[in-house]
Amino acid sequence: MKIMVLADTESRSLWDFFEKSKLEGIDLILSCGDLNPHYLQFLCCFTKAPILYVHGNHDARYEQDPPTGCTCVEDRIYNFNGIRILGLGGSMRYKKGPFQYTQREMNARIRRLRFSLMRHRGFDILLTHSPAYQINDGQDLPHMGFSGFNYLMDKYHPQYFCHGHVHMSYGREYKRLDRYKDTQIINGYEKYVFTYGEDLSQSQE
Repeated sequence: MKIMVLADTESRSLWDFFEKSKLEGIDLILSCGDLNPHYLQFLCCFTKAPILYVHGNHDARYEQDPPTGCTCVEDRIYNFNGIRILGLGGSMRYKKGPFQYTQREMNARIRRLRFSLMRHRGFDILLTHSPAYQINDGQDLPHMGFSGFNYLMDKYHPQYFCHGHVHMSYGREYKRLDRYKDTQIINGYEKYVFTYGEDLSQSQE
């Protein structure tokens, strides 16, 4: 299964210079947030692949104008062909606005999922906007990661953790790929395509 991960900035290759062939072979699209909802709607018109999304901290417009044809997976586990995807969007709270949380508030969201996690026997992909705490996150409050995500990886050992928020254009210290114990981590900034089940350490960008 080939999965495309998107985050933070619209790919000019997919929007300004779109060709339908660029989506051929893609089975699933995961949006990590902070993308124009019309961009996701546009892609939805040219693929049969489900587009699943969580909110970024700049996605207040989604409340009035959500991306038609796409599926929000906030605070739930979505099963796609046997792959369990857990969605938890938003960033650390640094000002007033939607889709921002304190560490305590994110932990409360995770606790509310405990019965769903038991029923689904865990999950395979963690889909978020923010990174995990001290794993390629920023030192400033807006870009600090959530410790609850570290807990989820420690307890459930998902195969993949897809996030955005820390743009790779910020500097070389923000990696495209990383690993935390059993979990392979993908920074979905702009776009990244991988095959489910592959060892990403062997892949070439």
